[in-house]
This record gives sequence, structure tokens and C-alpha cells, in this order.
Amino acid sequence: MKRTVMGLTGALLLLLAAAPFAANAQEDAIAKTNLKVGDVAPDFTLLSDQWKPVKLSDYQGKKTVILAFYVLAFTSG
Repeated sequence: MKRTVMGLTGALLLLLAAAPFAANAQEDAIAKTNLKVGDVAPDFTLLSDQWKPVKLSDYQGKKTVILAFYVLAFTSG
């Protein structure tokens, strides 16, 4: 029992210590663009609901794709 508590405490401390680095890496990964309404979207990759990578270009010429962004959706903000 004591080992489990110590192990969980150590894992929590590692996660807390790594959090600022992960947030910084995420900010660096955000693309800087000047897109306007009606512009062609740049190619990007997201994970599907089955956790497989899907690229926007996979649908080019095959399907109509609508991109909708919901600011603060599913957040407490």
C-alpha cells in the first residue's frame, strides 16, 4: 500500500513538473496564418473518432468539407 501511494505521488509530481513544458510546446505548434473567410484551408491532419490520422487533402475532389470552429466549446470558459 505504501509503495502504491509513493508511486502515485511520484507520478503526480512528474506530471506537474512537465506541465509547463507541454503548454509551451503546444503554443509553439500553433500555426500563424492570416486566413480570411472564403480562403482555401491549408492541409492539416487530425485524428478520427477511431484515432486514425485523417488529412484534409484526403477529401480533395471527393467530398465537400465544411470546417466549423466553436470557440470555447466543451470547456468551462
